[in-house]
Amino acid sequence: MFKPVSSQVDFPALEEEILKFWQENKIFEKSVENRKGKKRFVFFEGPPTANGKPHMGHVLQRSLKDLILRFRTMKGYLVERRAGWDTHGLPVEIEIEKALGLKGKQDILTLKENEFESIKFFNQECKKSVFKYVDDWVNLTKRVGFWIDFDKAYVTFENDYIESIWWFLAECSKKGLLYQDYKVVPYCPRCETSLSSHELAEGYKDDTEDPSVYIKFELEGDPGTYFLVWTTTPWTLPGNVALAVGKNIKYVKVEQNGKKYILAKKRLEVLGGEHKILEELSAGQLLDKTYKPLYPYLNPDEKAYYVIEADFASEDDGTGIVHTSVMYGVEDFELGKKYKLPMKHTVNIKGEMNPEVEKFAGLFVKKADPEIIKELQDRNLLYKTEIIKHTYPFCWRCSTPLLYYALEAWFLKTTAVQKELIEDNQKINWMPKTIKTGRMSNWLETLIDWNISRNRFWGTPLPIWICKNRHTKVIGSREELGELGSKLPDDLHRPFIDEIAFKCDKCREQMQRVPYVTDVWMDSGAMPFAQWHYPFENKEMIDPPS
Repeated sequence: MFKPVSSQVDFPALEEEILKFWQENKIFEKSVENRKGKKRFVFFEGPPTANGKPHMGHVLQRSLKDLILRFRTMKGYLVERRAGWDTHGLPVEIEIEKALGLKGKQDILTLKENEFESIKFFNQECKKSVFKYVDDWVNLTKRVGFWIDFDKAYVTFENDYIESIWWFLAECSKKGLLYQDYKVVPYCPRCETSLSSHELAEGYKDDTEDPSVYIKFELEGDPGTYFLVWTTTPWTLPGNVALAVGKNIKYVKVEQNGKKYILAKKRLEVLGGEHKILEELSAGQLLDKTYKPLYPYLNPDEKAYYVIEADFASEDDGTGIVHTSVMYGVEDFELGKKYKLPMKHTVNIKGEMNPEVEKFAGLFVKKADPEIIKELQDRNLLYKTEIIKHTYPFCWRCSTPLLYYALEAWFLKTTAVQKELIEDNQKINWMPKTIKTGRMSNWLETLIDWNISRNRFWGTPLPIWICKNRHTKVIGSREELGELGSKLPDDLHRPFIDEIAFKCDKCREQMQRVPYVTDVWMDSGAMPFAQWHYPFENKEMIDPPS
């Protein structure tokens, strides 16, 4: 079959000869066909996105996959190897934004004469781009000898794949695992989307410089006496609604340069000058005391601008008194719900100060920081300011500093199955084993509900319709949507799916689809069943034999 090996072997030529033999004699196909009926070894291809070129890392991954699959084949298993293409998501959108010279999400909506045509054009460009380098991927895969079936490759943007995800979400809804809430999430104001916990971990930068400011909040009815409060996010100060103290922290009132300050006793070092302790105070003595708001922008109907208690108030840094702006921090938000504090944004989804924040309106939050500091200094409400270096999260795609921002979003209640996930992790033969007890175990033990909605364009549309009375309907199939009297589009993506509306069966008001697509990791997680268009087809590939 092959020439004898000599001392002058041309290995590339030998490889080409072997590849040619495999192809001409359909060796890969035969290795699958002649094991039909044997026990299956299931392989899931973690699909690449073909709008980027493959590199050496992909060669290594594909070689390792092929090694294991050939071994299992040689052991007599039926090893079907279906290729796949990952096609949705923000990385694809950003590439098209760059190609079109766009600066952000809002530019997408004005590409054409109206929003519908703009989204249609943009998504068409995304769809075209995802196979830009598909020939490079196929050629490299074949050249390194990775056996995989490209002829039957699944594609995540196809209607069948999307429909399987719809079915899954509808099933989750029936089990009470899908819900809408207002939650603080890591959010990129440039991409105008939240990030998953895995994405968040990709973008931390050490030694990030931020302002460290100490602010004076004057007590109501006690002129010249101030709560001394520390923050590294001055841009959140216009949204302040309360100050928080720690239950077991000892506080003091001190006099310095004719003014009186209240802060934690262990944090007196921040004063940096001579001072006199006037009295010691417990946290309980400070609760419910009111203070003058720094800014009048919120005009809340709810009770605000008073002292509350928080478990996260610390005397390890700052002053032991925490400034609380409910909409910009996970702990702040939970505290706000507990005390029914005003929940109003002073920053829009682009990370800019809202128009009602008059002096700083339109400024990006990080650019607003120095302006707010200067304005407080002019009003004699700034005690001191410094620069600190700390670790801060940035968007791993565009390097924009992230905000912890309260968004209305849709969540999967993954915490409802946390116990089962932890138990199943122990059954997996991880290599190396430290992953089981380390990274994966840590992630599962700190699991939070999954924010699956993204306010973007090129992705699997969330199959959720809502009427003005907040009744919701989660659609699980194209057939179900058709039965509601709607003419189904040929393409289930935005903007076509956005046009479908129907009457609410509870109040007869019009139901419109929520304007979100799913987190692209939903495409990845659904792959084991969505690649087979389950449960609409190929049930034998998923359901165990009866």
